[in-house]
Amino acid sequence: MKKIVALLSVLILSSCAELQSVVDNLPNQTGIDNTTIASGLRQALDFGIDKQVTKLTQKDGFYGNNLVKILLPEELQKVDQTLRNVGLGSLADEGLKVLNRAAEDAVSEATPIFVDAVKGITFNDARNILLGADNSATTYLENKTSAQLYDKFNPVIKSSFSKVGADQIWSNLITKYNALPLTNNVNPDLTDYVTKEALKGVYTMIAVEEKEIRTDFSARTTTLLKKVFALQD
Repeated sequence: MKKIVALLSVLILSSCAELQSVVDNLPNQTGIDNTTIASGLRQALDFGIDKQVTKLTQKDGFYGNNLVKILLPEELQKVDQTLRNVGLGSLADEGLKVLNRAAEDAVSEATPIFVDAVKGITFNDARNILLGADNSATTYLENKTSAQLYDKFNPVIKSSFSKVGADQIWSNLITKYNALPLTNNVNPDLTDYVTKEALKGVYTMIAVEEKEIRTDFSARTTTLLKKVFALQD
């Protein structure tokens, strides 16, 4: 019995090794080398950055897009509802809008960081990304850039709060709320919150473009994209 189990284990391990060998040699078997695969993935990410991230920098890039629109943090949802209940709905609306304006203002800082990260995709990265999930390239980019982008976004958003008037609007809004009877005072860190939400929005939109290229043939608008992404179909 022990001999049979041992034999089966050898056969299973041998099969796994052969399967891994097939995956590792996929580009060679299809006539597409690792350099071409890496170039195709870089192009797909460049398209996502150019097409989708640029949209976020425009007016209402966040506020007008339900996929990435920044809503209020949990501790401020009660502020929003309370102000609406006492007839200050327009002030609440303006407070939400300026949070999104600050994010729109900050995203322009992302492009150079993304470009450097895309250039750094290695051959091994490329193979794993291509054969991965619909958002594998986006996940790679997020892992490579999120810490650096946070450090870049945070001071810009803080400055943007002054630029778009968010600091005054939220100071007024929270002061009015805290002055209401039977409410607990709030003083949230909106800069940190909006920075993190802005980052989520950026990666969400790049993932949208990546998935489209992976699943929609018509979105592969260059010969390189058609050639490389045919491997994962």
